[in-house]
Amino acid sequence: MSHAKPDAPKTNFFSFFRPQILTALKDYHRARFLKDLGAGLTVGLVALPLAMAFAIASGLKPEAGLFTAIIAGLLISALGGSRVQIGGPAGAFVVIVYGILERYGLANLIIATAMSGVLLFAMGFFKLGTLVRFIPVAVVIGFTNGIAVLVALSQIKDFLGLQITTMPANFFGVLQALGQGLPTTNLYATVLAASCLGILIFWQFSMPALAKKQGWAARLSMLPGTVVVLVLATLSVAWLKLPIETIGSRFGGIPSSLPGLVWPEFSLKSAQFLLIPALTLALLGAIESLLCARVADGVIHDRHNPNQELMAQGIANFVTPFFGGMPATGTIARTMTNVRSGATSPIAGIVHALTLLLIILLFAPLAQDIPLAAMAAILIFVAWNMGEWREFVNLRQYRLPYRATLLAVFGLTVVFDLTVAVEVGLVAACITFIYRISSLSRCEPVSTTDHPFLQGKQDRIGAYRLYGALFFGAVKLIEDLQDQLPSQALVLDLENVIYVDSSGADTLNDLARLCHKSKVRLIVCGLNHQALDIARRSGFVENVGAEHIFQDLTLGLAALLSEENPVDESR
Repeated sequence: MSHAKPDAPKTNFFSFFRPQILTALKDYHRARFLKDLGAGLTVGLVALPLAMAFAIASGLKPEAGLFTAIIAGLLISALGGSRVQIGGPAGAFVVIVYGILERYGLANLIIATAMSGVLLFAMGFFKLGTLVRFIPVAVVIGFTNGIAVLVALSQIKDFLGLQITTMPANFFGVLQALGQGLPTTNLYATVLAASCLGILIFWQFSMPALAKKQGWAARLSMLPGTVVVLVLATLSVAWLKLPIETIGSRFGGIPSSLPGLVWPEFSLKSAQFLLIPALTLALLGAIESLLCARVADGVIHDRHNPNQELMAQGIANFVTPFFGGMPATGTIARTMTNVRSGATSPIAGIVHALTLLLIILLFAPLAQDIPLAAMAAILIFVAWNMGEWREFVNLRQYRLPYRATLLAVFGLTVVFDLTVAVEVGLVAACITFIYRISSLSRCEPVSTTDHPFLQGKQDRIGAYRLYGALFFGAVKLIEDLQDQLPSQALVLDLENVIYVDSSGADTLNDLARLCHKSKVRLIVCGLNHQALDIARRSGFVENVGAEHIFQDLTLGLAALLSEENPVDESR
């Protein structure tokens, strides 16, 4: 009687595209919604000044940041792989976007952002989300601190109220422009910006302690410091009629509606030039969002889906630029605000986006009096919190390769380009890793104490144990054995070899051929797992002969002993 085979499970798009919101809304109830509502409203207020500030720092109009926070923030929360992550414009993109905008123009920035969205979605689709974790910590800290320096440097112009028509995108050009513009310093703007920065520092470091002692301070501390600064600075400029540049004087205010679809001219020629910028945006967005999600996971004791998160980021970055937005990713400050405010599901992120939409629809005309000096103070404060400056102090406790990699990536990010910095950092990290792994791989003679049979026969029988990985960086271990072949037999114990690559397999085959040519018997012991698999596929087992391959060293030496005894008895 025949039995029909069970049908194979069907796979479709929705089997792997599963937003976290579908799981998070199970057993959803009124109490959870109220928590998400409160968290979303709070994050919306925090995101308001940051979204505008990041757009202005990137060379765009402030509404570009708001549109990004609304559209991309909504899509990332609704389709993402994290329960609490908040998406939107981020400081990490400021330098990259400004450079693309200056070199290629707004239309090509839209195309590059959309291309980065396609790349991000492809990374998630092909399950490459976990590969981002392989980027060394030194590289991540190096470029993060470098970006923080560049973000702060880009805000000195508005912090001091300098009269500079256009700011260059390169580091030395920025320094030159700032130096030439110093005589035009606006004292009112400088005092206002310094006051805003002082309030932000007080709000972060002193307000929590004061809130524990005073009831009014506890209620006041619930407001985000950036919102307090924005309101106070705007009221000061409006009431005192200070001669300070504002959003209205530079950009003409903010529209009180969402933009329509914008379709730029597209050509394959421009796409070729934009591939590297798009790849930079995609990689930076992937790193930022997944690192942010991991930090959030540690706080809420949950685990995000990195591939789903990348696909959501890809969709958001593909859609948003065609509606006046800029690149978006997960944002650590807004995400942690969301977590601390009690968010339980992606509904909080959706509420955050709707809050910003409501603010635009109802209060957009009020934004024209927001001083750019206050926005600069907010961004400088964000840049300070963005960097991991203690790592520079702690460099002494790390090895030289780690220090060199971190400092090289930091310096190259600041002086040259983020893409070059990451490339150099990854190459340096790979070289360091290869060197360290090759130094851990070793070859040692088998002890005659453990195997007395070898006593006095080292000139005829060479027995060695190999440890570690036999790869292209450690093949010299085998090459050294080729230079000192014994006269009768060579025994290799590979039981402690955890990995053999194609270069290692080729070198082993060269050794087998040399032993055959020199009429030296080659005995191989302890081939296991991956080493055994590649030995079979590379033909090494066939070259050596199955009769010369043994499960362990004891069996291999016993085979030699059985051949030695008849010879000894005849003597």
